[in-house]
Amino acid sequence: MTAKVYFTRDLTPAGLLKAYRALGVTLLAPTAVKIHSGEPGNQNFLRPAFWQVLKDEVGGTWIEYNTAYKGGRNTTEAHLASLQLHGWENVDLLDAEGEDLVLDIPGGKQIKKNYVGKNLTNYQGLLTLSHFKGHPMGGFGGALKNISIGIASSYGKAYIHGAGEAEKIWTADHDSFLESMADAASSIVAYFGANAAYVNVMANMSVDCDCCAKAADPEIGDIGILASLDPIALDQACLDLVYASEDPGKAALIERIESKNGALIVEAAAALGFGSREYELIELD
Repeated sequence: MTAKVYFTRDLTPAGLLKAYRALGVTLLAPTAVKIHSGEPGNQNFLRPAFWQVLKDEVGGTWIEYNTAYKGGRNTTEAHLASLQLHGWENVDLLDAEGEDLVLDIPGGKQIKKNYVGKNLTNYQGLLTLSHFKGHPMGGFGGALKNISIGIASSYGKAYIHGAGEAEKIWTADHDSFLESMADAASSIVAYFGANAAYVNVMANMSVDCDCCAKAADPEIGDIGILASLDPIALDQACLDLVYASEDPGKAALIERIESKNGALIVEAAAALGFGSREYELIELD
């Protein structure tokens, strides 16, 4: 089935609203609005003032998770301080305390469990707001990464990185890690069903992730905002727009994506059947 992906070059809050409203979806409340808080020191993450219009649109709650590596977001105390530093208010850290919620992944290729913060059960809808950019391990980060690694608890992040063995967080087979992210993403899509929507913003596209305290400056120019009900089609459309760009600065981002076999997460996700790489790009401008 061909998915619809809506695209605007209007990189403003008005553009965000235009792209989201084109989806024609009403998410069930309470709605979780997944963000990336940004590692302290990172200059490229998208600020809360930019995203706020979508939070207001759905009447949702910002949600985030702690990280699995040392830095400004690996403990609840440190992460709350970092959120305050970056201007995020009233964020629900879903793995702040207590046992993880374990989601089954019966069809997973690498992992059969996904460990997420227990407070995910407080929400019936999910709006995932992703900053599309490069990533030092995944090649790129978009919607699929944001609902896999992004929604996993601190332990769950290590579990996915290690392809089912948390102690191998930095040493597991690389392609197995990418396929594990696809597995984890499938469990989130299954959990929320039709009550999920995804927005990717293609701006400030460094080769590095917003999780990097010292990130490279972007070389490719900004492209626009995309929205879809299918996270696989959404990420595929973003990849295609990078390759189709006439900006010579795209070379650095493409090299990062290809050097990490980044497209594998999209291929693996499509093979799991919770979305499609086939899409219709509908330009709104």
